[in-house]
Amino acid sequence: MARTPLQADEITSALRDLPGWTHEGDALRKTFRFQNHREAMSFLVRLSYEAEQRDHHAEIHNVYATVELVLRTHDAGNRVTRADVELARVIESFSWV
Repeated sequence: MARTPLQADEITSALRDLPGWTHEGDALRKTFRFQNHREAMSFLVRLSYEAEQRDHHAEIHNVYATVELVLRTHDAGNRVTRADVELARVIESFSWV
């Protein structure tokens, strides 16, 4: 099912409640810096369960204790949708950094 891209003002409004997240290149982005690789992996395992439950997955780049996430909806022309905002909110609810 195709999802509808959000307007710029909707994204700006959503970002007010998402500390550290930015809107760049038609995506929501955030970098998380953990104490070590084990913490980063623990975070990613938790993220995998949340993403799978929603059938909405992040683009992930991980090097040691740093995790960079990019959220955009592929079936919405690689733009930001409510699904991305929702996943970012869920990530914030369990992130400890």
